[in-house]
Amino acid sequence: MMVAVATDSSSTPSNDKPRRARRTRMTGAERRQQLLEIGRTLFAAKGFEGTSVEEIAAKAGVSKPVVYEHFGGKEGLYAVVVDREMRRLLDMVTGSLTAGHPRELCEQAAFALLDYIEEYTDGFRILVRDSPIPQSTGSFASLISDIATQVEDILGREFKSRGFDPKLAPLYAQALVGMVALTGQWWLDVRKPRKAEVAAHLVNLAWHGLDGLEAKPHLIGRRKA
Repeated sequence: MMVAVATDSSSTPSNDKPRRARRTRMTGAERRQQLLEIGRTLFAAKGFEGTSVEEIAAKAGVSKPVVYEHFGGKEGLYAVVVDREMRRLLDMVTGSLTAGHPRELCEQAAFALLDYIEEYTDGFRILVRDSPIPQSTGSFASLISDIATQVEDILGREFKSRGFDPKLAPLYAQALVGMVALTGQWWLDVRKPRKAEVAAHLVNLAWHGLDGLEAKPHLIGRRKA
């Protein structure tokens, strides 16, 4: 006598296929942010010319048309990346100028730039490169000029209180901010000495240079013009 053995059809996986995990679809804003972050990293490492739309798209896991859809191409993506970094650096520097004493203001400005270099290294690498396309917010040189304008007001008040010509404040502001910016480019790669020490030396040169300023500086060489 044969006995039929009942089986539970639900336990037989013969016709079942493993379900694939669903990929979460990014929103337009999330995709745009992803492309910006990828582009920022690649532009910092390879520069504008060394970065391709194909590479950006591949790292994002999308097709090239997606990049064009969001930014119109590599140039548009680069422009947005640069604009963001310029605004961030300008905001950090201008937002740091809160002290009352001029020397401490110099310290705050130096720290702000060095903080930006330390925290947003990729962004600074992009800014100091020669831009291959015109930017809506200008160049790194124009950004430094914007920062110098903030310092210019501080120097103007200090010059006036010491009997110096306040009209010369813009010249000295450009010189001081340019000195900090160029030192920052050097420190970007060497990272020695430590940040606080670099800031101290920058302010030492700037402050004591201003402290011994001649009201009417003169040239000692033969050339006079």
